[in-house]
Amino acid sequence: MSNCCDQNASCSANPPVEKKDSGVAPQRDAIRYLIHQMDCPTEEKLIRDALAPLPGVRSLEFNLMQRMLTVERDPVADAAVESVLHKLGFTPQRVTPDMDKSANSSSGAPNRTRWLLLALSGMTATGAEAAEWLNAPHWLAGALALVAIVSVGLGTYKKGWIALKNRNLNINALMSIAVTGAMLIGEWPEAAMVMFLFTVAELIEARSLDRARNAIRGLLELAPEQASVRQEDGQWMALPTKTVPVGAIVQVRPGERISLDGAVMTGRSAVNQAPITGESLPVEKGPGDALFAGTINQSGVLEYRVTAVAGDSTLARIIHAVEEAQGARSPTQRFVDQFSRIYTPLVFVLALLVAVAPPLYLAPTDAQIWLEWIYRALVLLVIACPCALVISTPVTIVSGLATAARRGILVKGGAHLEMGRHLQVLALDKTGTLTYGKPVQTDQLILMGNANDVQMLAVTLARHSHHPVSKAVAQSETATAIPSRSLDEFEDLPGRGISGRIDGTLYHLGNHRLIEELGLCSPALEQQLEQLEQQGKTVVMLTDPQQVLALFAVADSVRPASAAAIDALKALGIRTLMLTGDNPHTAQAIAVKVGIDTVRANLLPQDKLDQIRSLVEAGSVVGMVGDGINDAPALARANIGFAMGAAGSDTAIETADVALMDDDLRKIPEFVRLSRKTAAVLKQNIGIALGIKLVFLVLTLTGWATLWMAVFADMGASLIVVANGLRLLRTKTAK
Repeated sequence: MSNCCDQNASCSANPPVEKKDSGVAPQRDAIRYLIHQMDCPTEEKLIRDALAPLPGVRSLEFNLMQRMLTVERDPVADAAVESVLHKLGFTPQRVTPDMDKSANSSSGAPNRTRWLLLALSGMTATGAEAAEWLNAPHWLAGALALVAIVSVGLGTYKKGWIALKNRNLNINALMSIAVTGAMLIGEWPEAAMVMFLFTVAELIEARSLDRARNAIRGLLELAPEQASVRQEDGQWMALPTKTVPVGAIVQVRPGERISLDGAVMTGRSAVNQAPITGESLPVEKGPGDALFAGTINQSGVLEYRVTAVAGDSTLARIIHAVEEAQGARSPTQRFVDQFSRIYTPLVFVLALLVAVAPPLYLAPTDAQIWLEWIYRALVLLVIACPCALVISTPVTIVSGLATAARRGILVKGGAHLEMGRHLQVLALDKTGTLTYGKPVQTDQLILMGNANDVQMLAVTLARHSHHPVSKAVAQSETATAIPSRSLDEFEDLPGRGISGRIDGTLYHLGNHRLIEELGLCSPALEQQLEQLEQQGKTVVMLTDPQQVLALFAVADSVRPASAAAIDALKALGIRTLMLTGDNPHTAQAIAVKVGIDTVRANLLPQDKLDQIRSLVEAGSVVGMVGDGINDAPALARANIGFAMGAAGSDTAIETADVALMDDDLRKIPEFVRLSRKTAAVLKQNIGIALGIKLVFLVLTLTGWATLWMAVFADMGASLIVVANGLRLLRTKTAK
């Protein structure tokens, strides 16, 4: 009820979600406020209208589900901002990095006094109804009703007056008008009962909405508030996690949650990473392996070096990303917001017409007729505010975002969550996506020169590259003992290979495309390449300016989950497309293993972008899966960009539309299923909310509806859509 949307309110400061062009948000001089009374666009518009004109206030952003207001301003404006908020009846609380987690865990539950006043209101409202039914003196029913209204209704009247002063028809204003009108026409018992029921409905609805808020807040509880940190004397001391610096040594025992991100120094253990990555099985950890805050150490004792402070951990970035995602309006939310701006004033005007037109037409001088139609108009006012309709969308979207985050799927906004159900084509990079991306050298064929010298040249070049194929050459069994030579003018050639000068001679280490560009290809070389590539191997060649000196073949292994993921995508009616810079033979061999529909090989990054662009321009809804960095142009151009293995990666979490926290491609069909279920729940909620409003509109005009029934219907519709939206939190992972 208090969460009703105002018809004139802009339901968010945030514009529709746009494709990102940078993964790093600009630094702003901003302050955040937690405002427990702010949970609907009505309050948003009141605050915006009051704060926007203040000198020094540059922008306002609202997160109504979390009751957060972010003010970008000059610090000198802080006092004026807080003064205005207090005058509007709000109690703003500054959000600081060291604020206790419990500070945002309460929605302002009723205290003992409020419970006593609510009980008094209920008893006196019931007494007024009984007095009316028993034909007691009219003053007795009126007195009891007045006590009931005053006991719980002063807050509603205050909010309603503030709203009317600001020309807003929110639920408090409409309820104040309806109750006052009922008293003026002599319906004192009914006015009292309506105010009592409205207050009860507000409390129940607030508790229901808290479940959606707690779905996000629950992530905050994953990381312990203390960590066992090694001191200079070698002793271990429990310290608050927010005070532990990067580089500190932390110990975690079996059964304990890991407090901070870090890298294992000593010990081995199995770690349950489900809170971060959604992986169902524990992951073995040893020296050098990464640990994430919020995960659970299951067996051995681990000592690790902290790599990120508490506020910059992977868990903290996930929480921040999900909270930011709540502010991005989905298409359905924008539709509901636009509809609500029309619906409420339309029904208000209809109520005025109902109060005046029928009596003037039927019996202008009959007071009883006037009272009857004014009563019907008051009933219309109660159902004029689209509370259930407005709250249904954010509750559903937030529940979907929280469910995805719990499974290791970080969705960067409701628009992307809704877009998932429309996905038609999914393009996938090969290396690191369908395969592990850690190929090993399988063949070495020296064509010219001394074998040791040629391999030394190849290893020297390969050690300067981060490409998986180069790493395979540099880390082969025979390469580990070879010393590197001095290398000058190193150059990375995207999609082709690398080059550099060794002892004054320019050498290249690259793929078939590069050899053709250099003009060093031959029929004999082509035959050797084809034999290796038909075995599913990737071949790179070492050249000097005149000839090819050696061939190095590497092979990557397919991820076990890839085939299952492709099968699941096909079952959902989604076509799959492989985009790779590898040769056609290797690409086709991998495609056959996993069941990919179409293969595009020998592609440069620009070629991948062109493939995605052509599909999008042809009208297809396209997703692109990559590592979030190398495939950035294609990821950005796709309707939805999926980043693989985002845990521990700042860039992937910040730039992707959807970040898969582990490397399991099966999360993509799971995301699509969740998107489709979210869309179904959104449609159900809109249908329920509008259906109940329509039914009561008809009942009111025909004289069957009462104020009681209107309050029950409004409360019931809100509770139904909230409960239906929260069902997403119980969605189970498909086996």
